[in-house]
Amino acid sequence: MKLLALDTATEACSAALWVDGAVLERYELAPRRHAALILPMLDAVLAEAGLTIAQLDAIAVGRGPGAFTGLRIAISIAQGIAFAADLPVAPISTLAALALRAVRDSGRSHIATALDARMGEVYWGVYRTADGAVDLLGEECCCPPAAVAAPPGDWFGVGSGWLTYAETLSQSLTVSGWQGDRYPRAGDVARLAADPDRRSAWVTAEQALPVYLRNQVVRKPAPPSR
Repeated sequence: MKLLALDTATEACSAALWVDGAVLERYELAPRRHAALILPMLDAVLAEAGLTIAQLDAIAVGRGPGAFTGLRIAISIAQGIAFAADLPVAPISTLAALALRAVRDSGRSHIATALDARMGEVYWGVYRTADGAVDLLGEECCCPPAAVAAPPGDWFGVGSGWLTYAETLSQSLTVSGWQGDRYPRAGDVARLAADPDRRSAWVTAEQALPVYLRNQVVRKPAPPSR
């Protein structure tokens, strides 16, 4: 299987190519430069492998949660490539990709992911590893740090939300350690997309949509009643 993957949901920008279990990746921590970097990164991993878009089986993309602008960049590029080449898209949670990297780096089995969502909130999800895979427990959410929840257990925190809100987050669960300077990477997006159990979640290009989690909108106050 050959998958081209990209993620621009956070301050990090990355592209990767999965070829039958081997991963080539380009990664850079580059806030506000995603639009300029991501296409050259995709071209670079394809060139390194000596492959063309026509030889791919699917496009994998970090579908969020994350920054609005970054998600729109990633989804639009994934859709454009998929439309042009008639390929399916594998939308992958950026929190799941973050958890998979934490499992690989730390060896822990219970991962609490938190990305700083600004506005005093975090993108939150808790994952448990089993047989090399990461399984979401409950649902991902966008909420104040004081409102996060996790099942009982010894948790390891990962993501930028821990840099900002470690003290508050630690009050809601037992945490034996955390790494705040970690971001989702396209290589892990590709690894998750290549999992045979996730093939049923592949979609057509037009069905590939960003997941923002934050649904609040600013509403005008209702006019006074007479």
